[in-house]
Amino acid sequence: MELSGKMIEVNSKKIGKNQPVFVVAEIGKNFIQTEESRPTEEYLANAKELIKAAKEVGADAVKFQTHNLDDEQLNFDITSPHFSGSDRYSWIKRNTEATPVEFWQELKRYAEDLGIIFFSTPMSKGAAEILEQVDVPLWKVSSGDILDFVMLDYIAQTNKLIIISSGMSSLEELDKSVDFLKKKIDRIILMHCVSKYPCPPEDLNLKTIEFLKKRYDLPVGFSDHSLGQQGALAAIELGAVVIEKHFSFSRDLWGADHKVSMTPAEFKQMVEDIKAGKKSEIKNYGQESKILSSDEEIFRPVFRKSLVAARDLKSGLVLTKKDIFAMRPQQYINGLPSEEYENVLNKKIIKDLKQYDPITLDTIN
Repeated sequence: MELSGKMIEVNSKKIGKNQPVFVVAEIGKNFIQTEESRPTEEYLANAKELIKAAKEVGADAVKFQTHNLDDEQLNFDITSPHFSGSDRYSWIKRNTEATPVEFWQELKRYAEDLGIIFFSTPMSKGAAEILEQVDVPLWKVSSGDILDFVMLDYIAQTNKLIIISSGMSSLEELDKSVDFLKKKIDRIILMHCVSKYPCPPEDLNLKTIEFLKKRYDLPVGFSDHSLGQQGALAAIELGAVVIEKHFSFSRDLWGADHKVSMTPAEFKQMVEDIKAGKKSEIKNYGQESKILSSDEEIFRPVFRKSLVAARDLKSGLVLTKKDIFAMRPQQYINGLPSEEYENVLNKKIIKDLKQYDPITLDTIN
């Protein structure tokens, strides 16, 4: 993988200005399709069917989401605004148990045999460690984790391309995240994203793409939660080099993201229209700025993270990377926010902490 100016290469695919748009089918957790739990073998078969369909309709890559309950989610009764089907702890537990490392290794082999790039979004450092065993060629950071500096520090050290989404974030927070990464790596693509499910076309504010390009001097793409293809076509007109769309066989299936997904037939039409240079029907591209809407703010208490003890820690211990987790939900943990990670490293613990106790200013010196 090499970076040359604004052009990045992943598995012989070139991404950047004057290159074909890199189109990602975001399968996410859409291999889960029923409210009742099913065997891992069934999830694996579902995932393979989705990968095969994504390849057939012209996607360049498939992306999933990988969870590790132990360092992602504490057991508080909290439900995401975009998915009332399960509390977060039970949902993450179900995903973790259903997808051992062998699950991801098999999917990567299958995708490679079909000739399509496989990668996944790690939802914590522990999930990233799982994916390192799979040897994914690049990383995707979800909007909820752009301030998880524990995880960002880990994935940056792999020197692989990082694609980072910017939804549910203020401009100040996005500045912090990009500054943190730029000090460690130059392989970064920033994704404009609006965290609404689904997002109405009038709320996409697509001129943010131009704003992000100018502000950060990075390639910019679009992670699209609107229905249909018009948002994606407009984003490309504004210079987006990556398009990511959720992908499912039906919007009526049970799960978090099916309802905002494209079906194979719709995805195929979008890819054909992208290649043909078709123009969008959207007339209003919004304003050239980074906007955090009230509809996005409701996600932040659920998805932002706080720093906690990764294990039992004795008073007098000097904190190292292995001693610190960044975990959800920040709303209930009351620890230092996850972006304080580097300010906590090498500090001395001044009181005993049990695993998962919050790390606060009065516990360190």
